[in-house]
Amino acid sequence: MIEKYQLKHMVKYLCEIAGVSRSGYYNYFSAKSQEQRKRKNEKDEEIKEIILKAFHFKRRKKGARQIKMTLAGQFNVVYNLKRIRRIMKKYGIICPIRKANPYKRMMKATQEHRVAPNLLNRQFKQDVPGKVLLTDITYLFYGKGQKAYLSTIKDASTNEIVAYNVSDRLTIDLATDTLKKLKKNRNFKKAKDALIHSDQGFHYTHPNFQKSVKSLGLRQSMSRRGNCWDNAPQESFFGHFKDEAYIKPCSTLDELKREIKQYMTYYNRYRYQWNLKKMTPVQYRDHLSKTA
Repeated sequence: MIEKYQLKHMVKYLCEIAGVSRSGYYNYFSAKSQEQRKRKNEKDEEIKEIILKAFHFKRRKKGARQIKMTLAGQFNVVYNLKRIRRIMKKYGIICPIRKANPYKRMMKATQEHRVAPNLLNRQFKQDVPGKVLLTDITYLFYGKGQKAYLSTIKDASTNEIVAYNVSDRLTIDLATDTLKKLKKNRNFKKAKDALIHSDQGFHYTHPNFQKSVKSLGLRQSMSRRGNCWDNAPQESFFGHFKDEAYIKPCSTLDELKREIKQYMTYYNRYRYQWNLKKMTPVQYRDHLSKTA
């Protein structure tokens, strides 16, 4: 058996190697310290369960900031980000990591297609709902290799998705029907000198789309060729959408459309956003309307 003095010297030697004091070593294994760690772990378990409620709220996984805002907005619970991140790390609660958007430009415009100037010039946030609209198209893979396309129109000031359209065909109707849905949206109020901004894709240079834009009383603006930053907020939305929506498990187009409809409701009404003063897009739209 190891003699007491041998054990003492062994502990001293190991503490020196580990860079800790002997008093700290003995204190760590004291009954008081063990009881404190037990109480801390029990408290962390309680906090973890509360955080998981926010993490899974509306069946959408969230990062630390989203969790903080959801806790405050939906559960009346306030935790700081440091605590939330510590608990997430401790219990392996993984937030979604956005992937690069693989959407590519569709095709070169023909001679009858016209490119509009970049009127927006990245002035996305103008604090006026209905003033700056962003539109784009992305593709979605679901089920067993099926492919669909999502067209959206986003209010740049509020981040609200004010119109969207889903189709299994990449035709001009995908974009023009999105404009029709914008017109039918009773919650959308067009501001003075409103414009709609897009890339130079085939749909947006098409005469039918440009005619529909004019009929809505909107000006048309386009990004510079090959410059994704000119429509960055719209691209950002697609990144969040693909991380958070349950697209792959859908087996039919109708099922995909239902999931997208549920996500759009969640995004507009329940997904708190840090740069919207921790409000949802609908809450922020109402806030801007009241302060106008």
